[in-house]
Amino acid sequence: MHAWLCENPIGPQALIWREQATPQPQTGEVLLAVHAAGLNFPDLLIVQNKYQMKPALPFVPGAEFAGEVLALGPGVTHLQVGQRVACLGGTGGFATHAVVPAALCTALPPDFPVVDAAALIMTYATSHHALIDRAALRPGETVLVLGAAGGVGTAAIQVAKAAGARVIAAASSDEKCAMCESIGADVTINYRREDLRAAIKLHTANKGPDVVYDPVGGDLAEPAFRSIAWRGRYLVIGFAAGPIPALPWNLALLKGASVVGVFWGDFARREPQANAAAMAALLRWYAQGKIKPVIDRTMPMAELPSAYARLVSREVVGKLVLVN
Repeated sequence: MHAWLCENPIGPQALIWREQATPQPQTGEVLLAVHAAGLNFPDLLIVQNKYQMKPALPFVPGAEFAGEVLALGPGVTHLQVGQRVACLGGTGGFATHAVVPAALCTALPPDFPVVDAAALIMTYATSHHALIDRAALRPGETVLVLGAAGGVGTAAIQVAKAAGARVIAAASSDEKCAMCESIGADVTINYRREDLRAAIKLHTANKGPDVVYDPVGGDLAEPAFRSIAWRGRYLVIGFAAGPIPALPWNLALLKGASVVGVFWGDFARREPQANAAAMAALLRWYAQGKIKPVIDRTMPMAELPSAYARLVSREVVGKLVLVN
């Protein structure tokens, strides 16, 4: 097998594409042939030693992948050799093969496209956990999605619409805004040329959004929080802009608002039954045509450094997927 090894976590430029022995699954594990792996922002942070999870060196990055079960370790009874699965392993996906705990694998319907499967779990499960579980989103409410053209942003638009909400998508260009409209956003805001607060007031008749979905942080956080509706819920997803904002907490008091942390990875670990139910709901929505990953492009696994460069330059719209 071949894998991208991170021996020195100083960034994607230090990754090495190396041949190594194919591992064998131990108790509770499965060996997968990796067919496709999604590239996510945490995959960048983890090779920069900036992510909350810091694997022992060396490690193979790639949190989210899909493929075929080649071998079962002792004790694995719910999967079969030859079955196609999607997996959120945290690491291991940027390779031709991976050994992962069977409990982290979701069996796929026979006709489920493998590229979509590799782009589904992290962003859609995060968005479902955020909007449905943490925000208790109700039909008819308004959701503001920041960074709406990215992987989690496009997922959030579709999950919110599937839940019956009105969606305002905020993105950094007219082209990205047009894409957001094409997947269901009711209104868009180009925050590079529009004043975010003024546009939010215009599109909510001064009421503000009931829910703010923020994977960006940085300078957008405070104007978005100042715009939130009474009893609004501000979802802290991540900090793609870099700086972690320091919000004035009197705003939460004045708006009766909640600041809600969203850490899907720990939710999945601590509440596996609830996470499994959420994944089942997402698969149903996919089958019903309510959600579908926006694929920026696919690239060969051996071209991972170029994929990282596209992610760093913020050129990715939706999800970029590496394929073997």
